[in-house]
Amino acid sequence: MTYGAGGGTRDRTVRIASEFIAKTGVPVIGHLTCVGSTREELTEVLEQYKSAGFHGVLALRGDPVGGPTAPWITTPGGFDYADQLVELAAQMGGFSIGVAAFPDVHPASDGNFAKDINVLLRKEELGATFAITQFVFDSGRYEALRNALDARGSKLSIYPGIMPVTSYSQIVKMLELSGGYMPKATRLRFARYQNDPESLKQLGIDVSVQICEDVFALGAEGLHFYALNTAGPTGSIIKQLSMLNR
Repeated sequence: MTYGAGGGTRDRTVRIASEFIAKTGVPVIGHLTCVGSTREELTEVLEQYKSAGFHGVLALRGDPVGGPTAPWITTPGGFDYADQLVELAAQMGGFSIGVAAFPDVHPASDGNFAKDINVLLRKEELGATFAITQFVFDSGRYEALRNALDARGSKLSIYPGIMPVTSYSQIVKMLELSGGYMPKATRLRFARYQNDPESLKQLGIDVSVQICEDVFALGAEGLHFYALNTAGPTGSIIKQLSMLNR
């Protein structure tokens, strides 16, 4: 369960998540970033998560206040890297700890895939148990990430990020900001329907279903959907997945 940029809705997130856990018993992963927070403030949030019964925490550096391409501004007494947050959560104990993974390479890594693998392994050493990837539109890149980690003895569970496309302009912008990759043929298919919302949404569902089937065939243990507060397409995808409906 996420909160707004810079932690603006963090208190509300804790309240809603607490109510959700109490009513449903469904495990909740709490989103937590380093942006604009001191170590003491992050410790306080982790304590709130633990008291509320959160199953785990997704520990991220987070984007700078001005967006992914803005320069990072250090918060006095705070953290500059996600591995520091992972270490803090591990020291507190009682959490499953998730981190971000980048099959398309982190925007700040200058194309250095090996560097990203080393960073991910460092987070695992500090206590991370699973990772969620940036959105996957090429299952081969997910496979390359998984193979690189396996070759280094990693035990991290890697959950591919699935983005059901519902807006052409939105996905183009998000790919630009995140450094994500979409095969040219797939992008051209989406571009064809950029002025036809219903056909675009259906294509987004069809593309996502195929990606899900592909990554499951490659051994993915689960999926992470970037639903963007629109549950319909995600629900349609889940209903169509063969491994969930056998």
